[in-house]
Amino acid sequence: MANQDTVFSSSIKYSGIFSFSSFYKFCYDWLSEEAGFDVSEDKYAESISGDSKKIDINWSGSKGFTDYFKGKITVSFNVSGLKDVEIANNGGKIKTNKGGIKIGIKGILIKDPSGKFEMTAFNQFLRSIYEKWVITSRIGELEGKIAGACDEFLAQSKAFLDLEGRK
Repeated sequence: MANQDTVFSSSIKYSGIFSFSSFYKFCYDWLSEEAGFDVSEDKYAESISGDSKKIDINWSGSKGFTDYFKGKITVSFNVSGLKDVEIANNGGKIKTNKGGIKIGIKGILIKDPSGKFEMTAFNQFLRSIYEKWVITSRIGELEGKIAGACDEFLAQSKAFLDLEGRK
């Protein structure tokens, strides 16, 4: 079995005015195009209560670095009290949304995803030597890449929501 190390885990909260559909597209595009992850939606659950919606979304993404290293991310969106509203913008009115959102992301470095070093105890021993003495700096570099991408995703998401709320 592959060795998985969580290298980043954080979340942000926002409450205010934002276009949910634009935000959804922005997040997906950023993760797939800017960060280079293959993103898939594992869960989309929506419930309506009166005139507001509650939405739960889970994404997972992966990115291969080498045959031995793979990056994985999991993103969760918890939207609550999402309502359709109209706001004044440059003398006109636009339709948008208002509500709260919590975004959580976790970054994971997977070593030996194919399990080649798991065949025998001797291979496991060789893997521990390889990781501890030969590729220590490479592991640190890739952990930094994954953590940096996750942190930048949260920063970009927060900036998008802050700009949307100022319209």
